[in-house]
Parts: sequence; C-alpha cells; structure tokens
Amino acid sequence: MKQHHLAALCLAALIAAGTLGYTGKTMQQPVTAKAADDCNDDWLHCEGSRIFDKDGNEVWLTGANWFGFNCTENSPHYLWSGDINDLVKDIADHGVNVLRLPVSTELLYNWMIGEPDPIESINPNNDPSYPFNVDLIRADGSVCDSKELFDILLKKCKENGIKAFIDIHSPESNNSGHNYGLWYGKSFTANNGKAVQVTTDVWIETLAWCANEYKNDDTLIGFDLKNEPHSKYGGAPIDAIWDDSDEPNNWKKAAEDCANAILAKNPNALILIEGVEGFEGHGAWWGGNLRGVAKYPVTPTSGTGQIVYSPHDYGPVVSDQPWFHKDFTEKTLLDDYWRETWAYLVEEDKYPLLIGEWGGRLDDGDNEKWLGLLRDYMIKNHINHTFWCLNDDSGDTGGLWKDIQFGTTQNADGTISGHTTINWDTKKYETYYYPAIWKTSETKKFIGLDHQVPLGKNGISLSEYYASSETSNLDGGSKGKHGGSATIVTTPPTQTTEPPVVTTAAITTPTPTVTTPEPAVTTEPAATTTRGGARPEATKWGDCNLDNSVDVSDAVLLCRYLVSDADAKISDQGIVNASVVKAGEAPTGECVTKIIKRIAKIITDEELAPQA
Repeated sequence: MKQHHLAALCLAALIAAGTLGYTGKTMQQPVTAKAADDCNDDWLHCEGSRIFDKDGNEVWLTGANWFGFNCTENSPHYLWSGDINDLVKDIADHGVNVLRLPVSTELLYNWMIGEPDPIESINPNNDPSYPFNVDLIRADGSVCDSKELFDILLKKCKENGIKAFIDIHSPESNNSGHNYGLWYGKSFTANNGKAVQVTTDVWIETLAWCANEYKNDDTLIGFDLKNEPHSKYGGAPIDAIWDDSDEPNNWKKAAEDCANAILAKNPNALILIEGVEGFEGHGAWWGGNLRGVAKYPVTPTSGTGQIVYSPHDYGPVVSDQPWFHKDFTEKTLLDDYWRETWAYLVEEDKYPLLIGEWGGRLDDGDNEKWLGLLRDYMIKNHINHTFWCLNDDSGDTGGLWKDIQFGTTQNADGTISGHTTINWDTKKYETYYYPAIWKTSETKKFIGLDHQVPLGKNGISLSEYYASSETSNLDGGSKGKHGGSATIVTTPPTQTTEPPVVTTAAITTPTPTVTTPEPAVTTEPAATTTRGGARPEATKWGDCNLDNSVDVSDAVLLCRYLVSDADAKISDQGIVNASVVKAGEAPTGECVTKIIKRIAKIITDEELAPQA
C-alpha cells in the first residue's frame, strides 16, 4: 500500500523491537472529540503583530511539536511506550499551550475518502491486568485507526486546556518527507487502491476538507500550510519561489489560494505560512525566508486577519552558518540574518510571527548561546513559537523528552493501574523552553488558550488570567498592550505529584523510525541553490562512518540510524555519503541494501554511486 522500502536487516530490527503493529481495516466510524469546553469560542485572530481572542485580549502561543502523524506509523511517536492520557496530561502540566502536529497530504486524503490508515508502532492492550492506551481500543477489541486516534488526541487536548494546529510536513507519508521542498509532485497509492498524484489542487482539497471537518471544534485552531518550502535539494524538480507570478512553484500564490479555500470552510482558522529558502539572491533556513512578504504579502479575499507567518530558525549544531562565525550577539544575529529575513514583520508591527521550529542539542557552547538569544528575543517581542520537538527521535535536534516508561501498580483493592513516566531533558526544558512559555509573573501559573479549561494542573484558563490582577512574563507586565520589555522568568515551579512507587511491570521500547527535520542555509546565492550551498558533497559513496572504507560497519550504522537507535550518530557528511540511491535525498533502507551488495562485491564502486 505504501511505497516504503526497508532492507531486510532494517525490517528484522523493526520486528525485533516490537514496533510493527495493527494493520487491519477500519471497522467502525471514527469517534468524535467530545469537548470539555463545547462553546466553540476560542478562535483567534490577528491585528498588527499580535494575536487576540474573541474579546480582544492578547494571547501568546507557546507550544511544541509532536511528530509522527506525518510518518509511516500514522501516529504521534512514543505511543509505543507511553499512554496517551498520561502523555497529554504531562504536556499540559509542563505549560505547552499549543501543539504543532505534523501530518501528510496522504494521511488527510485517506481520511477524506473514508479509508483512514491503520496505526503502526503503538502498544495498545485491552487486558485489564495491563492497562495501556485503552482509549485506543474499540469495543470489539481492535485498534482504532489514524483518524480515530487524531480525534481522541484532540479530545485529550481539550480536556487538558491544550490547543493544536496541523502542519503539512510532506505530500506523502514519509519519515524523511521534510527533505522534499514542494507541496506537490509526489504520489502514493490511496487506501481505496487509487493511484494519487499530489497536485496543488489535491493539496488544497485535503486541507479545505480538514477545515470543514473540524470547523466546530476550536481545539484545532489553525493550519500550517506546508513545512519548509525550499530548493531542489531534497528531490523536488524545481525551487519554491515567492513572487507575483502564476508559476506552479510560486509558494506565495499557492499559499494564498489554499488560505482562501480553508477560510471559505472555516473563517476562524489561523493560517500559518512559512517562508522559502531563497529570495532575490538571499538565502535562509528551509522555510525561513520571509523577505518576500514585504513586496508580495499573502492576501486572502477575506483580508489578512487570520494570517500568521511562521519561519524556522536553528543554531550551529544543526548546520553551521556564517553569522555564527564571530562572537555573535542578539544585535549581530539581527543585523546579519534575523531582521531582514523575518524579524522586521514584528518590529514594524506588520504581522504576527510564530517560530514553528527552534531547538537543538545542548553543546555547552554556541548552540546553547543561540538558544538563549532567540529565547529572549521571542519573549521581548511577543513572538509565538513551537519548540522542535517533544519526542527525542529527531536525528539532528533531539527533543524535550529523553525517554518514556510505562508500568503498572498493584492497588490495595487488587486492581491494576497503569502509569507513564516521562524523563524530560531537565536542562533543555528549564533553561531554554520554560522561560519562553506563557505564565503569570508571581504565581508562575501557565496560561492556556481555552477560556474555560485550565492548562494542566499547574495552569489557568484564559478567562481566569484576564479576570485576575496578575500580569505575565510579557510586555513588562501589561495586559493587552503592544511594546514594553519583558520579564524573563527562569525558575520552573516545583512539581508536586510523585509517580506511583509500586511497579510490577515496565516497558521502554526502542523508537522505530527517525525524522531529521531541517536544514540548511545560504547567505548569498539565488533561490536556485541546492540546500543553500551549506550541504557537503559526497566524499566516498557508502562511507557512513567516514573511515574512508565501505564495510559492514557502514551498513550496520545506517540500519541502526534508520530504526532510530539513539546511539547511532551519523554526521551530515555521513548522511550525504549514505544516499547511494538518490543523491540529495535522505537515505532509506534501499541504501542499506545497496551498500551490502557492494560489501558482498555484487556491485562495483561505480555502481554503488547513485544514478544521476
């Protein structure tokens, strides 16, 4: 059904890890996300560079990414080792007021035609002696499908005061689909057997359908139209551009047409629009270049009151850039890159910004310096953001979670209770993420975006905040005002709830797949660059570990990397060398097979090289 190939070794590893799950057909209609707050009055709108609620009160979206719906597992990652109830509650308890949920056009298409994909790589159990993700089990004992899971997730978010928006991460379901730079041009076989070419019209149709499907549920507040439109680097036939033309690869026009279709179905939805990679000779991170907005803003027929621009930004650990080659400061980052690329939109009070991805691994060096500078700049300038990411199986950034364990507790009455323990990356959360999430100044209560439901056990609702005398960590303590200097809160509240202590069983399941989100950038060449010129060229095809030879260790390393072994580290250069099937695309299981053939001398070095 899916054009997803794995070498036999990778498949064996997946089976050994216990990650291949239910593949049956849908047997009942999807469940409905029954609301904890059914007023449907939490929709947001924009004025200038700020976002407001229905009453004209300013809000601050401070969230995180949770990927997996975009992948071939068709479900948020870590449901194989954590209960959905526990995970969502813990997300809310840590102050995440909005989730960015990457999906694919393929996933939405199958929902739209009534043939949702099955869930893979979760650990459901209908055994009362081992309660695990019981909400994902239908009455007949079968596992819910991906659409049902999405509705269940929205229901859990609603109950815990969390909002969400989806992000079209790739045309087809693909764990490395972010590498492809366009919103059209890929194909897949739908679950009804039809061969589907993802055109601009199909992409728009699925998003308009989704907007209509959830127009009465204000848990899903918006749509990020396309993740990181960029150059031909990842296999697209042409660069994404931004101008006033009718060219099919003109991202500005496509985004405008898509926004019109969505707003016709739900005029209350936020429309998040990322940049491109190159504009008039200036390069940027994938999805980061919003210089074109100054000349050619996206203007739906209903106006720009729902438009939020959403660049991505990363530090030197993800991909080193010239502006890091100095004793950089906020001022130098603004002068060298941020201001003209995206920051001018807020500094000139034109449009709101939501940094859709920022994050990275901690290095006790320049990457952490950059994290702190961007954190503080977003606070001072009321810039919304969603951290990349919660789950730690992002190859070049890691996550806010280090690992997750599920266990059971024997209660005094003989019943069994399940519980999930999330091990957060304490330094990453407390030092870089916690200060940049919306909270009250004195009591440090997390501020949610729902008017009735508090944000987790440590938070309050939006109505509670605006009815209180407390101020927040924005705008120098003013409510609903532009400008001002922020108070940066750096000490998280004490967690008071202790996990259960009597454990009779526990699981820590390896992650089955990996997605390496972003990047690359260029500072000079025009929009026709390949990944901005920052990506290295291959030094030796198949040499994944950079020891200047191709042997079993390279095949094993790549296989471990593809099944998301946390200890399998491959450098940017190693990734390039590993792409022996299609140069410029992320390596796959086919690359492992090809490398094994070279080791076995079935093919030559010349044949190992990817086809032109």
